[in-house]
Amino acid sequence: MGDFKHISVLLNEVLDVFKDSKGTIIDATLGLGGHSLALLEQNKNINIIGIDKDIEAINLAKIRLNKFKSRIKIINSSFSDGIKEALLANDVVGILADIGISSYQIDNLNRGFSFYSNSLDMRMDINSHLTAKMVINSYSKEELHRIFIEYGEIKNPIPITKIILDHRKKYTINSAKELSLLIEANSKINAKIHPATLVFQALRIEVNDELGELKRLLKNIESVKNAKVAIISFHSLEDRIVKEAFKSWSKSCICDDDAIRCICGNNYKRGYVINKKPIIPSQNEINVNKRARSAKMRCFKFYG
Repeated sequence: MGDFKHISVLLNEVLDVFKDSKGTIIDATLGLGGHSLALLEQNKNINIIGIDKDIEAINLAKIRLNKFKSRIKIINSSFSDGIKEALLANDVVGILADIGISSYQIDNLNRGFSFYSNSLDMRMDINSHLTAKMVINSYSKEELHRIFIEYGEIKNPIPITKIILDHRKKYTINSAKELSLLIEANSKINAKIHPATLVFQALRIEVNDELGELKRLLKNIESVKNAKVAIISFHSLEDRIVKEAFKSWSKSCICDDDAIRCICGNNYKRGYVINKKPIIPSQNEINVNKRARSAKMRCFKFYG
């Protein structure tokens, strides 16, 4: 229970973003509390409000953060909803969100995120209704095509969808291990990543409404004042959403691009992007934690 092997991604970079903060930092994706712990250790002038919908992760984070329990409040909620409560604090100076799935969730074979899991669950909130098993065994051909294209970014999903549909005519697909082996056995692709990676990505995003969650989070924080925002994403779909939101918040004029002249008042700029290019892990970090290799952090500063 106390053996925490999870390595927080871009930890030093996160600490650098919030190093001079005084007030409350919202850790919108608390997980096992790695980022929050390091922030509390670094800076005695901050408190943390942590949000997570995974009650198992929260229980582990409480153990890890016990010595700072007077400086941390934890909300068991999706980050898009929990942020509303967290923002009621009158001294919020920072918002951090690590959108990736945690190593704890991947390594816990009961959760169904791993290629080798004997379950096919993939719920970050274990009390939610939809599971990956339900998706893979009940979605129509058209629905599977949609999620594989939109969320897995699979250019031609027809072959993999056919494999799944043909198999489930006779057998229920009960585990992530069974699904990954089925895909692997029928894959002709010699790729650097596991052939089931994009299918699993699509399932996880569908089950947890990950892109919808991210969009709602961004919508709920767009009126924040005098605070830094740091969002870590792990694939292009998430990064694109964050990039576009920050770009929109940086615009002073919101008139249509075809407008002959500005009629909006040209006073809508909420802040500025701190780093023009996303912050990525160093090679040293990737060597220690290969799961960090696709991480990108974008940072924004809201005006007061």
